[in-house]
Amino acid sequence: VQLVESGGGLVQAGGSLRLSCAVSGSSHCYYDMQWYRQVPGKGREAREFVSGTDTDGNTKYADSVRGRFTASRDNAKNALYLQMNSLKSEDTAMYYCAAITTINKISGLSCGGIDYWGKGTLVNISS
Repeated sequence: VQLVESGGGLVQAGGSLRLSCAVSGSSHCYYDMQWYRQVPGKGREAREFVSGTDTDGNTKYADSVRGRFTASRDNAKNALYLQMNSLKSEDTAMYYCAAITTINKISGLSCGGIDYWGKGTLVNISS
């Protein structure tokens, strides 16, 4: 499974961006899709959860983005999106898409929670 993020860029505070994550590669498993972000210069341990969307489209958000960000997924296109509105300078970060396996599509057995990550797309908010 390969993930490629796109849509990052430089915008002014108060503006909007829409990130996309394209998922390719075959899998016998369903997976939850998540967005994380990491401030430049900080290690992976500082990677922050942004949102998580399950196969049914149910989404959870971090408190810091709830009400401003909207995640969605298109299972037919194998894509995940993140609409970011009312952007703040503190939203500046590298944004990563992650796919975490859940259950086998045929057997229903656990797929072990294996995670796959993209290489990220940089979001830079100017104040």
